[in-house]
Amino acid sequence: MKVIKVEPGSFEPANHYYPKVLNSSLHPMVKYFFNLSQDRLINRFNHMNPQSDPKVLKEILNYRAKYLLWAGCDLFHVTDDNGRRRMLVIETNSCPSGQKSMPLRDDNNDYGGYELIIKETFLPFLKRKAKKNSGVLAVLYDKNHMEASGYAATIADLTNEDVFLIPYFKDSWTDFIEIDENKQFYIKETKTPIRAAFRYVTQKPWNRIPISTKTTMLNPILGCVAGGRNKLLAAKAYELMNTELAESGLSIHIPQTMQDISKAEIPMAIQTMGGLGVIKNPYSNAGQGVWTILNDTELEKFMHQEVDYDQYIVQSLIGNSEWSSSTSLGKQYHVGTIPNKRNQIFAADIRFMVCSTPDGFRAVGCYARRARKALTKKASDVEDSWEMLGTNLSIKEDNNQWSSDTNRLMLMDSKDFNALGLSLDQLIEAYVQTVLSVVAIDKMAARLVSDKGSLKKRLFKSLNKDENLQSEIYDLSKNK
Repeated sequence: MKVIKVEPGSFEPANHYYPKVLNSSLHPMVKYFFNLSQDRLINRFNHMNPQSDPKVLKEILNYRAKYLLWAGCDLFHVTDDNGRRRMLVIETNSCPSGQKSMPLRDDNNDYGGYELIIKETFLPFLKRKAKKNSGVLAVLYDKNHMEASGYAATIADLTNEDVFLIPYFKDSWTDFIEIDENKQFYIKETKTPIRAAFRYVTQKPWNRIPISTKTTMLNPILGCVAGGRNKLLAAKAYELMNTELAESGLSIHIPQTMQDISKAEIPMAIQTMGGLGVIKNPYSNAGQGVWTILNDTELEKFMHQEVDYDQYIVQSLIGNSEWSSSTSLGKQYHVGTIPNKRNQIFAADIRFMVCSTPDGFRAVGCYARRARKALTKKASDVEDSWEMLGTNLSIKEDNNQWSSDTNRLMLMDSKDFNALGLSLDQLIEAYVQTVLSVVAIDKMAARLVSDKGSLKKRLFKSLNKDENLQSEIYDLSKNK
């Protein structure tokens, strides 16, 4: 690994998209969605959800984020015994992947969503925050070199400046970066100051990036701490947002969630959901630290694992019609994919990516992922519930390396989209749910920051009591 100087004119689509994406065309319905004006989208959403307040929805869609300007939501398409369908938010991610999996909206623009985020979000943010001629531009990354390098090449082309692509892994970041007492970032080898960085650091980024930095950072790390990479605070942010929206007819749809659960309390929490549930390490991502519990054997296996943290969240399990968690909302289960030639239906999720611009939120891209194995009719037929319910494609390997199971990737193209069984209204709902979730976390971040831009440590510790997490955060650790 090394620092790479990316020069203007170096963007090559083959380096920044999966091969199957380069040869695909966006589904007409998906393209139609992306071309909908905001007013038409609100009008349609309100028509399908007459209890919602269109004025409030417009305010939400025009909200200008400060801490979570680029994010993505993973959503399940679910239904219940009454046939009511919903797009359910599973988690929200700061600095999400997705560009390499999104067919071009315009065949004449190879940059695709890379350009949208850089032009409409990063450059305006840079103009407001970063002083001119006080250093270079950089992209920091700890996975997904394909997309990180795509952002670097796009920034170089749009600014006509060299951009430095810098590895930023937990165990080796100090080989490439220095941070001074003012929290200014420097390229270590040349002592060159970095005036602004586009961040694709996703694995516990708070353990090596301060909450407030002199180097302009997008996304600011506070967006991760407040919920973008912290599922526990995200759950609390959703609750606060739903309380705020109570009279508007809008809400964030999430599985039934229990927060601040110690490991010893997990069996009781699972029991309250009918013996089925999902256990989540709140601070992991990319499919790591999630355990689906369908029987006593899987629960016992989890209880015997060594764990790193003190607090967990437990959520209702979204399964098949005969085996899903019992909740106050009844049972919700996967709509799943259209049956294949073997009459198999697979659990799938959809990743929706958005960015905050000076004119409000923009939909950037989306893709879907299916589970490895098809859903079974009976719970007794399940050998490994994660194989049937886990949809994440990331595979963690040794030495900070990641790979991806692209066989399960489902594009928004003319072939794969039809298999998802989604309508235009469900795309609209997925977008609205994503924006609501991102705004909720951005507002949580605003609650956690002082007027001087530092973390309100007492408030954060009261909301997130896990001492192991607190010891990791750059601004809280005694070792920093």
